[in-house]
Amino acid sequence: MTKTPIHLWIVGIVSLFWNAGGAMDYVMTRMNSADYLAAQPEARLMMLEQAPLWFGVTWAVGVWLSVVGSLLLLLRSRFASTAFGLSLLGLIGSSIYTYGIADGGNMTAAAGMGAVIFSIAIPVILIALWLYARAMTRKGVLR
Repeated sequence: MTKTPIHLWIVGIVSLFWNAGGAMDYVMTRMNSADYLAAQPEARLMMLEQAPLWFGVTWAVGVWLSVVGSLLLLLRSRFASTAFGLSLLGLIGSSIYTYGIADGGNMTAAAGMGAVIFSIAIPVILIALWLYARAMTRKGVLR
């Protein structure tokens, strides 16, 4: 078995913390945490209230398979890239609703510049994690 490079542990741990943030958002939103929801923009709350079932499914897939991908990366499993890839599909599905359908596609304008930057960072980081896991599998680090 190939020696585990230190960067795998760094990427795995940092990605787990990053994805735990998304999981916390998902849980706090789905559990209707009053304090958490009070801090959310009104446009997001309206979008979530009106969201169809398929949005909820794709959001869950995106969030939870990212967490699973990070855990699988730390476990040196080749299935990390599959988890990140499926998470990316979930993200695409939920983004189609969030930024294309909900409120006529005005979520970006309603969210503010910080949220827009964050919304760009999420897919960029997820694609980077997917590519990283694929590369580590090809090098024999993940089995």
